[in-house]
Amino acid sequence: MVLAAGLGTRLRPLTLELPKPLVPIGDRSLLGHICRHLARAGFDDVVLNTHHLPEAFANLHEQLPVRLHRVHEAEIRGTAGGVAGARGLFGPPPVLLWNGDILVDPPIAELTAVAERGGLALAVAPRPAGEGTVGTTADGRVARLRGERFHPEAHGGDYVGVAALGARCLATLPEVGCLIGDHALPELRAGHDVHVVPVAGGFSDAGDLAAYLRLNLDFLAGAPAFVGDGAAVAPGVVLDQAVIGAGARVEGSGLVHRVVTWPGSVVVAPLADAIVTTAGRVVPVGQST
Repeated sequence: MVLAAGLGTRLRPLTLELPKPLVPIGDRSLLGHICRHLARAGFDDVVLNTHHLPEAFANLHEQLPVRLHRVHEAEIRGTAGGVAGARGLFGPPPVLLWNGDILVDPPIAELTAVAERGGLALAVAPRPAGEGTVGTTADGRVARLRGERFHPEAHGGDYVGVAALGARCLATLPEVGCLIGDHALPELRAGHDVHVVPVAGGFSDAGDLAAYLRLNLDFLAGAPAFVGDGAAVAPGVVLDQAVIGAGARVEGSGLVHRVVTWPGSVVVAPLADAIVTTAGRVVPVGQST
């Protein structure tokens, strides 16, 4: 299941046009990158909850390598409640859960194997002991969470927004509430274990405009530009660290530097440190990225 019901307020004004999971990162949407990871791991079906701009998710079947099953939430139910509301669409547990604003390469097989014991397994990017949002024991259990301590801590880390939920976890989720605050913490307080699986490499939540631009520039992997299918770039334009979406037009002349253009947009050079949306918004991004 991919959680996609959030409002994406930190990424406005981009999310006035698209839900955060559908904003483009390079050659496809953030959701497209997530679903590519899931397809490569052997998943055929993905449940997706929606709330903000639900119609934007309506015609994605040709763009994604998985079958999408949508559940609309008229009122946001939270990261635990969203899963609880979709239980009828799942096959046998465990269920892999992925926050729809997270880009990461998680250890999917290890997570699901741990969750087969019945409980909850969190993907955690390791940090030194005492640092990060999660503390862990030497044998892979949560020792510290949201300031509460349950076991001696051997390592620190950050929860990366990907988890696996076993049978007992799925059965005891609240109908509305947070996976961490309203399920994991009560479990730990009651003496149950919440397990962790380390994640190699970094992760990003595309949390704000600077992070979103940086993700797109990282997609270039050192190349000067990416130009999507059907895009047109005027002869006098020089692209430098630019992501040009499919069907976009780059007009004028001069340098287009550190710019992301969405599919179907129209861009006028010169332009730097900006995101141009399909609807024509030119959104500046600070130099600090």
